[in-house]
Amino acid sequence: MFSRLKEDIACIFERDPAARNTFEVLTTYPGLHAVVVHRMTHWLWGCRLHWLARALSYISRWITGVEIHPGAVLGRRFFIDHGMGVVIGETAIIGDDCTLYHGVTLGGTSWETGKRHPTLGNNVVVGAGAKVLGPILIGDGARIGSNAVVVKPVPEGATAIGVPGRLVEPMKQGDDNRRKEIASKMGFDAYGATQDAPDPVAHAINCMLDHIHVMDKRMQSMCEAIKQVSGEQMEAELPSLDSCEIASTAEELSKLDPKGDNTSDDADAL
Repeated sequence: MFSRLKEDIACIFERDPAARNTFEVLTTYPGLHAVVVHRMTHWLWGCRLHWLARALSYISRWITGVEIHPGAVLGRRFFIDHGMGVVIGETAIIGDDCTLYHGVTLGGTSWETGKRHPTLGNNVVVGAGAKVLGPILIGDGARIGSNAVVVKPVPEGATAIGVPGRLVEPMKQGDDNRRKEIASKMGFDAYGATQDAPDPVAHAINCMLDHIHVMDKRMQSMCEAIKQVSGEQMEAELPSLDSCEIASTAEELSKLDPKGDNTSDDADAL
């Protein structure tokens, strides 16, 4: 028990820069308190003292704000940062060296008995407010972004973000230059996507940029062929793609009726 406690304290110092000394960690970290109490309630649950285990778990939730069912299986060096609002279901299994932030839910999606909660591999990090639902497997080293809702398995080392959760991949270095070139021509930079912050929306836009880049090259080749055959000079430049804004209804109404009377026929038509 004491060796596990030393591991739990050591992992807090590794993952939380705000931790200053052991006494502070032991007395003021609700995530640590919830994990220590769960080890006792899980032992009681295994001894079939279900009511006593649930009662202690209930008291722990009241004090720490973390709800861990006594039947859940927690690995070594498990760290819950901040802790408030974390919910871990009965059949959840968490591997070693995992980290959960506040507001995380490892929940179920059905009322049927049996395995209905997620399984987290080793070294998994789940961001604040994320919901991982159902008997799915989150592979070793996976990352779940803040406020993501994940209902499908996540492979090892992958990152899932968004609602519903989608896997993201880092931008390939070879595609970066041509995407910047066409994005500069169009007047935007694809949501400022970088290798360090992949975004599914930016990935979709990048795919469109790739398509436009190929179409642009084909159009240039066709123009060159037409010039060679006909001898015509096609020097017309493509118009720039400026941003488009739609004026608000309030502005249009104020132009129609400066006094603020919106009962006119024109205003009603708008």
